Amino acid sequence: MRERAMSIPAVVADRVVRGRVAADMLLVIGASALIAIAAQVAIRLPFTPVPMTLQPLAVIFLGAALGSTRGAAAAALYLLEGFSGLPVFAQGHGGPLWLVGLTAGFLYSYPFAAWLSGFVSERGWGNSVLRSIAGMLLALGVIYLGGWWWFTVLTDPRTAYVQAVQPFILADIVKIAIGAALLPKMGQLIAKV
Repeated sequence: MRERAMSIPAVVADRVVRGRVAADMLLVIGASALIAIAAQVAIRLPFTPVPMTLQPLAVIFLGAALGSTRGAAAAALYLLEGFSGLPVFAQGHGGPLWLVGLTAGFLYSYPFAAWLSGFVSERGWGNSVLRSIAGMLLALGVIYLGGWWWFTVLTDPRTAYVQAVQPFILADIVKIAIGAALLPKMGQLIAKV
């Protein structure tokens, strides 16, 4: 029996590709876990059914740090985990009913926001704090739009804005500024993986 001869570059490429896929999978799984942890840092506000969490920051920051594909995959995996019943949504909730409730629009927007944040970061917006902030604010706009739109379907546009967007603007801008400041270091860490 004759063994098929493989060239050294083919063997190295095969191992590198398989190693890269494994590293990407671990990064996506780890990022979905970080989003779940960020969801548990929640403050219930008396005038809105939407809790203030660190989820938007985690989704946008991880999208920018991991890139569009891995960031969107992590956010989508997070939704799948929550849909399956794992207690990963805010305040330890999980299950399919949470994907039709008042806050479902925010959840559905996460893969899109992570993708957009990663997309602009891949084009060099993650290299400086100011451009990172601009890119992350665009992604935050996607989250607000998703949350507002779904809330509007269940209420009305004004109520949706007052309860689902307005109370969070200032806090989210501060979170984005912190995330943008940390992004260059996180990018260096991920590049080593």
